[in-house]
Amino acid sequence: MAQSSDDNSKPKKSESPPVLKRTKTITGDTPASFASHFPAFRRNATLPPNRPFDLRVSVNNNDEASSNADLSNRDWFYPSFVVPHAPKRAQKLNSSDSRRSGGGKHGSVVDQPHRIAARPPIPLTTVPESKPEAAKVVPRHASVPSASESTRLSARRVRLILLVLAFACIVFVPYSVYLRRRVRKLEVENTFLHRRCSDRDNFSSSSTRDLRTEENMMSTSISSFGKADSRSVALYTVVITLVMPFVLYKYLDFLPQIISFSKRMKNNKEEAPLKKKIAYTVDVCFSVYPYAKLLALLFATMFLIGFGGLALYAVNTNSFAEALWLSWTFVADSGNHADTEGIGPRIVSVSISSGGMLIFAMMLGLVSDAISEKVDSLRKGKSEVIERNHILILGWSDKLGSLLKQLAIANKSIGGGVVVVLAERDKEEMELDIAKLEFDFMGTSVICRSGSPLILADLKKVSVSKARAIIVLASDENADQSDARALRVVLSLTGVKEGLRGHVVVELSDLDNEPLVKLVGGELIETVVAHDVIGRLMIQCALQPGLAQIWEDILGFENAEFYIKRWPQLDGLRFQDVLISFPDAVPCGVKVASEGGKINLNPDDNYVLKEGDEVLVIAEDDDTYAPGPLPKVNRGSCPKIFAPPKYPERILFCGWRRDIDDMIMVLEAFLPPVSELWMFNEVPEKERERKLTDGGLDIANLTNIKLVHREGNAVIRRHLENLPLETFDSILILADESLEDSVVHSDSRSLATLLLIRDIQSKRLPDKDTKSTSWRLSGFSHSSWIREMQQASHKSIIISEILDSRTRNLVSVSRISDYVLSNELVSMALAMVAEDKQINRVLEELFAEEGNEMYIKPAEFYLFDQEELCFYDIMIRARQRQEIVIGYRLTNTECAIINPPDKSEPRKWSHDDVFVVIAFDE
Repeated sequence: MAQSSDDNSKPKKSESPPVLKRTKTITGDTPASFASHFPAFRRNATLPPNRPFDLRVSVNNNDEASSNADLSNRDWFYPSFVVPHAPKRAQKLNSSDSRRSGGGKHGSVVDQPHRIAARPPIPLTTVPESKPEAAKVVPRHASVPSASESTRLSARRVRLILLVLAFACIVFVPYSVYLRRRVRKLEVENTFLHRRCSDRDNFSSSSTRDLRTEENMMSTSISSFGKADSRSVALYTVVITLVMPFVLYKYLDFLPQIISFSKRMKNNKEEAPLKKKIAYTVDVCFSVYPYAKLLALLFATMFLIGFGGLALYAVNTNSFAEALWLSWTFVADSGNHADTEGIGPRIVSVSISSGGMLIFAMMLGLVSDAISEKVDSLRKGKSEVIERNHILILGWSDKLGSLLKQLAIANKSIGGGVVVVLAERDKEEMELDIAKLEFDFMGTSVICRSGSPLILADLKKVSVSKARAIIVLASDENADQSDARALRVVLSLTGVKEGLRGHVVVELSDLDNEPLVKLVGGELIETVVAHDVIGRLMIQCALQPGLAQIWEDILGFENAEFYIKRWPQLDGLRFQDVLISFPDAVPCGVKVASEGGKINLNPDDNYVLKEGDEVLVIAEDDDTYAPGPLPKVNRGSCPKIFAPPKYPERILFCGWRRDIDDMIMVLEAFLPPVSELWMFNEVPEKERERKLTDGGLDIANLTNIKLVHREGNAVIRRHLENLPLETFDSILILADESLEDSVVHSDSRSLATLLLIRDIQSKRLPDKDTKSTSWRLSGFSHSSWIREMQQASHKSIIISEILDSRTRNLVSVSRISDYVLSNELVSMALAMVAEDKQINRVLEELFAEEGNEMYIKPAEFYLFDQEELCFYDIMIRARQRQEIVIGYRLTNTECAIINPPDKSEPRKWSHDDVFVVIAFDE
């Protein structure tokens, strides 16, 4: 009944799960020292002596059950290394197991795997404890590793074991061979000693000879065994050397994990595998060091020879030196292994020969790559230029062809020079474009290099510090971008550590950017503002037809050009006498030393040359003139003819230039009042006024000219027919701003406009009415050269801006009055300033709005009709008007003559002739 009441008081199975216990049953005698060795073991009962006992150990997870349990369920605790804990069961015990564990029988086993003994239980006598609470062991809840982690751990253990085994093989195999050799030697010595001891009583001569024979045999056997052992070592070394790379390649990634385990515990950053690190290191070595491939090939060759010699020594009877020589012969010539005998030697010789062929192929590949790389470097222009006193051109533009031509002509007198071009183009393309010029460079060498002028390494590649002149070309971009790039190039040039030997000529597109470039470059910088110079030149050519051809003759090196040189024999002479002192040159200025080298163009006649002064002349070349004795001249007086008054003019601008505001200011200074300027282009009128105002032009303050705006397209005939083309005194066809980047398109548009205007004028003005009525030339002779040019263009002077020199022939066929080759004139100016930077001061004054300019004057200003005079006489008479005569053009001739050769030879002159003079602004 008591049992049943206890059963009813217990919770049901569904309400409280059974308490799982781990029980150990131990039978037998317990040593007295057991508890002393294991403190965790504690006896809770006294047993009779010499009686078997039943010791039950239980681990109970329920604290209440352990405290309320009776003596039979007393817990016994062992250390974990005595009775290991079993893993937790994944399933609950069934009802039979729970009943079996809760029965009243002693000695029942709950956990079969932890059973220690199977003897029947012995009743124990309970002894009350001193402490009410039993000792408890708190189970340790360790995290169970996953299957993948267990697999990785096991794989690492296996790899580590393999590494240890490989290391053991490497270390212990040679050592075992050494021990084997030592044992063999000791055995031979032992056998010899036994034989000697057994025959020590026989000291006859025969036995002595036998003893010596045996000693010789023993030494021979020992030496032969030593050789055999050394060959075995060599064979083992070869085998291990062959196997080790594959083992290392397989387990190379785990080596740093073993070495740097502690570092990785501190630093959790990811590290690349060792194979990748080695591959990266090899790649960097081959990329950085140019001779790394060659050294690697040499190392591979030496390794193959040494390794092959070692293998041959292991399988052959030759010495090691002979094996090395055979290995070299197999590497050098793969056919030498044909006479090898034996399987082992043949295998080794074939392997060495195969490696030799592979090395030979690698060597051919390296040589081929080196040659291809060198040829490619030369083809792409990457090699260094070793030159001195050369002219360096930075950049590429449409002006380069004309510039190279002028530089070649300038260097003709010295047998040719060297011109280096550095541009961001392929070298082959640059050389092909230069070859298309079909021009004889007359001994001048043109060297092209591919690179950027903004990179100091590329500048050093073309010997920038040793060049006598550097020309920076404007790019084919808009003005602001082109000038910004030129400014960066100047900054790069100033950053050259070696310094610059020559001066720098910079082509700019906008006059407003000139002060900034000069500020950065300093005294070494000479600027040529091409766009503004051409605009002013077109205005001068419109007012003085034929002036463009004069400028081509003076700026180009084909005819006469400016030179500055000091002549000590002229010190103390007045400029009036210096003017006629050169038979082959025309003096036109003085470089005054006392004023810091200032060039005084067209000085006063009474100026006396002092020590250090230099003379500015127009001559054929710098070595073709020299001062001579003063000639006899006829110092007559000029005819008293006054210049005709200026009359209002009507001028037409077709197109829109970026510097059109500067051109309007030049016209404002040249034209008389009540003149008109018609502007015909596609720019809206409101936008025109805004652009002109942004350019600094005050339209309201224009007093001499009146602006008339017309909007239209210059290549559409009906738009041009709306204009009074027959009433204009001058028509300027400008290279439109929208087409500056395309030379061919711009010239095509200009040529089409020329033909349309000429056709419209011819229909509106018949040939019988093409008589010139220009007010500007009403006071001149009726048959002057200027009037003939006006009649050829049907009353109006048509000036066209041509960018490409190849368009010149097409323009000449169209019979227009004049044209301006803008790009070619700019190239001439750049070449002249590059040869002598002092000439830039002269050009700046001649192209400026104020100061001395170039003029074309009629002969009637200086002489009477059919008067016989020499050129010196005319030069002296022109000084009465404060002018310097530099050339003339005779009647019915095509071009003017600058710096005539026979200046002292008299001839008859006509009023139809004209003279080219340098005079102060009228």
